[in-house]
Amino acid sequence: MIPPADAFLPELQFQTSRSSGPGGQNVNKVESRVELRFRVADSQVLTDEQKQTLVQKLASRLTTDGELLIAAQEDRSQLRNKETAIRKFHETLQKALYKPKARKATKPSQGAVRQRLESKKKHGDKKANRGRVDF
Repeated sequence: MIPPADAFLPELQFQTSRSSGPGGQNVNKVESRVELRFRVADSQVLTDEQKQTLVQKLASRLTTDGELLIAAQEDRSQLRNKETAIRKFHETLQKALYKPKARKATKPSQGAVRQRLESKKKHGDKKANRGRVDF
């Protein structure tokens, strides 16, 4: 199970820069873009198994130093962009650490088997009746 998002807050580093999004003249003065950095290997919240899974599944999104980078610049507000980055980060972790339930093999029901055989029999009869007709 993945810990809640606020458990990761002490391990997250934030960097701000000027956004390319909406903001008018404000966009040139205020650093509203937020970049979240998370060092997977140094995390004390995640287990070793979870760290390995993240490194494997998020290999294309990790830097050479093993940092996961997530940027948010959708909003004019730095605070909302920071919240968005944290939400994106938690969703990314949830997706990467999700384990699908193992499928239990089951036999088809007797009704399904009977229906399948009847269908095959009808199909075979239809094909058999396509031959030359002998008068």
